[in-house]
Amino acid sequence: MNCAVIAPLLRPGLVGDIGSGAGLPGIVLAIARPDVSFILVEPMERRVAWLDEQVTLLGLSNVTVVRARAEEFHPEPRLDQVTARAVSAFSKLIPMCAPLLRPGGEMVLMKGAGAAGEIAAAEKAIRKYRLQDVAVVELGEDLGVDVTRVITARVPGA
Repeated sequence: MNCAVIAPLLRPGLVGDIGSGAGLPGIVLAIARPDVSFILVEPMERRVAWLDEQVTLLGLSNVTVVRARAEEFHPEPRLDQVTARAVSAFSKLIPMCAPLLRPGGEMVLMKGAGAAGEIAAAEKAIRKYRLQDVAVVELGEDLGVDVTRVITARVPGA
C-alpha cells in the first residue's frame, strides 16, 4: 500500500523507477497506473531477470526493464518523472535522477520520516541542479495505513 498511494502523483507519460530491486514501487505503480509507461532501472542481473519474469507473469505491457546503473542510463526520450524507494539519500539521488528528466520533469521519491531533513541536507545539490517546487508530500493517512512520505522536485524547463 505504501507504494500504491503515490500513484495519483504520476502523470501519463514515461516514468523511470531507479534501483527497482524487488519492483517497489515500479511494478506496483504499473499495475495501479496502466496509462503510464514505466522503465524499471536495476543494475543487478538476477534482479533484472526476476523483474522481467514478474512483468511477463503479470502481463504488464506498460513496463520495460533495463539493466543499468542510474548514472549510466541515458533514456531517449528523457523521462517525464522518476521514482525511487530505499535507494539513497536525497542529496545523492539528485545527481542520479535530474539528468534523466526532460525539462520540467519531476522527481517523486519515496522517503521516510526524515524527508524534511534530507531536503535541508541536500541544499547544495538542489541549488546546483536548480530544482524547483521541492516539497514533502504525505500520503495514505486517510486510508488508515502508515504515512508514506514523498519528496517531489521539478527540474527547470517547460
